[in-house]
Amino acid sequence: MTELQRKHSKGETVSILLGAAFLMATSAIGPGFITQTTVFTERLKAAFAFAIVVSVLVDIVVQLNVWRILAVSGLRGQDVANRVLPGLGYFLAFAVALGGLAFNIGNVGGAALGFNVMLGMDQNTGAIVSAVIAIAIFLWRDLGRAMDRFTQVLGLVMLAMIAYVVVRTSPPAAESVREIVKPSVIDWTTILTLVGGTVGGYITFSGAHRIIDAGIVGTENLGRINRGSLNGILITGIMRFLLFMAVLGVVVTGVKLDPSNPAADAFRIAAGEVGYRIFGVILWSAAITSVVGCSYTSVSFLRTLFGFVERYYRYWIIGFILASTMVLTQVGRPVTLLVLAGSLNGMILPLSLASMLLAVHRRDIMGQYRHPVWLTVLGWVMVAFTAWMAWGALQGLVRLFGR
Repeated sequence: MTELQRKHSKGETVSILLGAAFLMATSAIGPGFITQTTVFTERLKAAFAFAIVVSVLVDIVVQLNVWRILAVSGLRGQDVANRVLPGLGYFLAFAVALGGLAFNIGNVGGAALGFNVMLGMDQNTGAIVSAVIAIAIFLWRDLGRAMDRFTQVLGLVMLAMIAYVVVRTSPPAAESVREIVKPSVIDWTTILTLVGGTVGGYITFSGAHRIIDAGIVGTENLGRINRGSLNGILITGIMRFLLFMAVLGVVVTGVKLDPSNPAADAFRIAAGEVGYRIFGVILWSAAITSVVGCSYTSVSFLRTLFGFVERYYRYWIIGFILASTMVLTQVGRPVTLLVLAGSLNGMILPLSLASMLLAVHRRDIMGQYRHPVWLTVLGWVMVAFTAWMAWGALQGLVRLFGR
């Protein structure tokens, strides 16, 4: 048992694992997640329920593989990748950090918009205030506990507020259940997009890196690690399903949502001005927790590769937040960078998952641990599945910039 492990009581371990689950979930639940869910719900109506369930099943396979492999090895993703193929970890680290920086610009922008909706605050001011709040988390003496509590509290706030709007809209729940069992429409492109947005890029590793930092590693902790990864996916799935139901209750009436901000329009229609303000709280909570998760995880990919990052990692995280905020307030949202980062995120998942699965056969990485065959097989299926998605994203990128 490591020194870090000895410091944690049973209750502390449970709290850390729950915090890691919320960190992973809230990293996935950002401004893009909210808009994406709203747009797909308006397009597919109740049939979107099937896509959500399939994407959750895919997410479970990916996260169970990643959490188990990293936790047993006690190594972060970049270190496992470097042992599988020297240099691969450096590539993954820079790809994750670059993609994370671009998406963090969008996250800070989402937080600014959330403040604007809640309080009418100027967006540049909202971005700066949000950045200060995120930075305060990383200046806290017990950084891990502060991050855990912050993501848990705001995660529960989002769940409660979306549940309130679901009650107000009274969506057709029975029809949604029927679509899960016997779907009228199966849209694989939508499913692939959901998977990329839920476990793509840095999101795949956020929870696993948190438990490694806390020292909850080794085969003796596998049961707890499994529950932690499943809890993260469950929280994300519940949030997406509640948001889907809230919007579904609006769009089944035949209302056309404002394409400039469909999610805000749905909440306003559902609950008037109160609903609009609630949307602001949800958007800010989703965005600021994504800023925290994205910044923490992106920098965690550099810590073991560069000693100067490890020594001053808190300040590198703060610098990451400041850089995202500066780009947003001075330049706005650079579309080209965001498009490139989105495609890069989609390409990272099959490569990073494949490197994790190759590691399970290496005793110098995994020791005597034997990875379940069913999980390995399903993991390789997911590699092929997400590689298909990445290939499609690459072709789209070539067409976009080849015009």
